[in-house]
Amino acid sequence: MKKVIIIGSSGAGKTTFAKKLAEKTGLPLYHLDSIWHKADRSHITREEFDRILGDILSKDSWIIDGEYSRTREWRIKECDTVFFLDFSLEVCLGGIYDRVGKPRSEMPWIETEVDPEFEQYIKDYHKESLPTLRETLEKHKKTKQIITFKAREEADRYIESLK
Repeated sequence: MKKVIIIGSSGAGKTTFAKKLAEKTGLPLYHLDSIWHKADRSHITREEFDRILGDILSKDSWIIDGEYSRTREWRIKECDTVFFLDFSLEVCLGGIYDRVGKPRSEMPWIETEVDPEFEQYIKDYHKESLPTLRETLEKHKKTKQIITFKAREEADRYIESLK
């Protein structure tokens, strides 16, 4: 395990899992949210994002956390291990409610409320994007190590099992 991506819905806890995994493995960690977002709540261009992501993917080892479905296939092709946090809609919505008002190392601002559009995005993600994501993972299951967690407790037990 040298090139790892962590994917799943917003609110699933990808960043928390990524930090724990990086601490246990010593692999360098990159947050796609940190790359994409600027402190003024704007974002970089897709071209700049792709250039930075390409630079990361060319390295010998990494953990990349973030969904960013536009680049998912590219990241899957370059990784050796996928961690899929396949959590329920309720768990993911709870995750975004829980982080309101709390600083997050991967975001350059503190969210003061849940954006209704973002909340709807998560609801739509579970209906529309998850089936496509599962199909993509099925396509790569013979060439990539794919580890799926259905609950946070499973992910925590995995981290605890690492030496």
